[in-house]
Amino acid sequence: HGTNAEELERMVLGGMSAMQAIVASTSVAARCCQLDHLTGTIAVGMRADILAINGDPLADIRVLQDSGNIHLIMKDGHAFKPLH
Repeated sequence: HGTNAEELERMVLGGMSAMQAIVASTSVAARCCQLDHLTGTIAVGMRADILAINGDPLADIRVLQDSGNIHLIMKDGHAFKPLH
């Protein structure tokens, strides 16, 4: 996942709420790239790209930076266990 999680922390440090940062990096980013018909939200007919983590990113966005917190990765509806 590269530096995406660090970018989310920077958004929060810049004044966004954790939820605003998550929305900016998912649905807003998809809309800006004109991919919002495929991805960016969890809905029927959309790609199922989901990250399940141990922790609450709304309480502490930095939980997304520790790969040890990743419980499950889902890409296009296929579930993968993370490599720890």
